[in-house]
Amino acid sequence: MGAPIYRDELWEGASDPTVIEREGTGEWWMFYTQRRALLEGTGVEWVHGSRIAVAVSTDGGASWRYRGVVDGLDPEGDPGPNTHWAPEVVRFGGRYHMYLTWIAGIPDAWAGHERHVVHFESETLESWTRVGRIDVGTDFAIDAAVARTPDGLLRLWFKNEQADSTTFSAVSDDGYDWAPTGLVIGGAPHEGPNVFELGGWWWLIVDEWRGLGVYRGTDGVRWERQNGLLLAEPGADPLDREVGRHASVVVGQEAGLLFYFTHPGFDGVELEGATPLSARRTAIHVARLSVSDGVLAADREFPGKSRRFLPSD
Repeated sequence: MGAPIYRDELWEGASDPTVIEREGTGEWWMFYTQRRALLEGTGVEWVHGSRIAVAVSTDGGASWRYRGVVDGLDPEGDPGPNTHWAPEVVRFGGRYHMYLTWIAGIPDAWAGHERHVVHFESETLESWTRVGRIDVGTDFAIDAAVARTPDGLLRLWFKNEQADSTTFSAVSDDGYDWAPTGLVIGGAPHEGPNVFELGGWWWLIVDEWRGLGVYRGTDGVRWERQNGLLLAEPGADPLDREVGRHASVVVGQEAGLLFYFTHPGFDGVELEGATPLSARRTAIHVARLSVSDGVLAADREFPGKSRRFLPSD
């Protein structure tokens, strides 16, 4: 059965996972938003005030060990606490780079608070240096995704909450200086874009809160919608019987691995401040991605997911 691969042991609110191999070690590091699902309160402080936490696997994903939270993500002279969301961790230029959603303080409501994408870098994944805030043309940007497209440029996709919660992008030669390029995916509101190449195509997936919307292209710039949704139907395990949310992908030689989270106790009621603790709790899962005849599919119950499933050196 598709049991979760990880649950946060402190706050039970692991969400927005991104997974990257620590080069030369055989380790896989999972960075995630550590929502405070167990926090009491009447607002949405439990979603804010979050840190970025890390879990590490040394056995190809068969087990994960909680490593703690990432320090040093607030500006110099600002002791916090602040809000850290949705880490995107990639490697280029001999360094690891984190593109993080950063919000000042701990808001008790969803609206009215600026959100920015902030860039950090590291040589080891263990400690991070703040590079600075990225100007993407809005003060309400969250959920960054970064990939190098076939034209040789780095692209950053994000949710623009100032434009009906749709996907916009920016472009860079070096990953440091970015120029906004505008709307990428419009239509109904969504979040959590992730971009990757698999099976001879480029793919962009987004979280529509009813499953994952899928877009296909050849160049990582122009996209067409694939019919249907990924992870819209419940998995077999009780902790996977809900739509898949805010996913990221690790690409192997023949298939991809889709890391996502669920709210196992979610009953369809909006996640507001008074949401019961049972609905706030989360679990992180993995599905296997494959491409057949140009169609992307996800298998929540793929064989071997309880054993080593991530590629090793």
